[in-house]
Amino acid sequence: MQPMVTPEQVESMICAQIPDAQVMVNDLTGGGDHLQVTVVSSAFAGKSLIKQHQLVYGAVQAAMSTEAIHALALKTYTPDRWLNEAQG
Repeated sequence: MQPMVTPEQVESMICAQIPDAQVMVNDLTGGGDHLQVTVVSSAFAGKSLIKQHQLVYGAVQAAMSTEAIHALALKTYTPDRWLNEAQG
C-alpha cells in the first residue's frame, strides 16, 4: 500500500518552500493521492506559469516520487492576479 499525505501535509510542504504562500488543497478522490492545489504567492511575480509550477512541484517532489501524490492539478497566482480573478 502506498503512503498517503493529508491536505495539511501538502500545505506544509509548500509553505516550507514558499513561506508567503496561501495554499488551498482539495482531495479530489478522498484517497489523498489525487489533489487540486491552488497557491497564491508573491514569489510568482515575474515568473512564467511553468516556473511557478516548478516552484510548487519542487516543494512536493518527495511525496510525488513515492507516489503518495499520484496526480496534482495545480493553479498558481500572484496576489494581484488572485484578486483580479476573485473579482471576476
